Amino acid sequence: MTSRYRNIHLEEMMEAGVHFGHGTRKWNPRMSPYISAKCKGIHIINLTRTARFLSEACDLVFDASSRGKQFLIVGIKNKAADSVARAAIRARCHYVNKKWLGGMLTNWSTTETRLHKFRDLRMEQTAGRLARLAKRDAAVVKRQLSHLQTYLGGIKYMTGLPDIIIIVDQHEEYTALRECITLGISTICLIDTNCDPDLADISIPANDDAIASIRLILTKLIFAICEGRSSYIRNP
Repeated sequence: MTSRYRNIHLEEMMEAGVHFGHGTRKWNPRMSPYISAKCKGIHIINLTRTARFLSEACDLVFDASSRGKQFLIVGIKNKAADSVARAAIRARCHYVNKKWLGGMLTNWSTTETRLHKFRDLRMEQTAGRLARLAKRDAAVVKRQLSHLQTYLGGIKYMTGLPDIIIIVDQHEEYTALRECITLGISTICLIDTNCDPDLADISIPANDDAIASIRLILTKLIFAICEGRSSYIRNP
């Protein structure tokens, strides 16, 4: 796979605070190769390694999207939720940004049934059929719709398992990561200094608490996906 992404600069990563890790007492020793220093009780992430793995991840998603592959972006922490939704919508990716329902992938048949129900209810709402129901019945259906929109709204158009999953916080989304490993789905993970770098296919060492850091990493990945999609459209 030819490397294409060299527009990743250490200066912009420093400005976004990508290099700030967790406190030195809260770390995973396996992250040692990705840490360059300690400063005031905080581990400092080696941004040269970050740039290298982010570049590899961008190359991977460009190549995959240029072949029509499907992506799922997962980030449920409050700081990341809005950025995840905006990034996914921009690149026409599926996303989960509220809560990961256990078995969402490993028990795909159940998820698919829920998605069918969600689509059916949305069609009924669009057609105005809810207005014909009794007030109590309409309220029940609206609650169901609200619940399904919250937890499945980002994957409502997903018709099968994704090819690649981008995970914003390994700790918060550990269940999602384990499901990907079980199913053999390729994963790209943002990993802070308290994470295990050996679990994902590509681990990008970065500050997973700062909004600016999360947004920067996602922006680079989304740009690569969009470029790959453009290539796929031109050369189907």
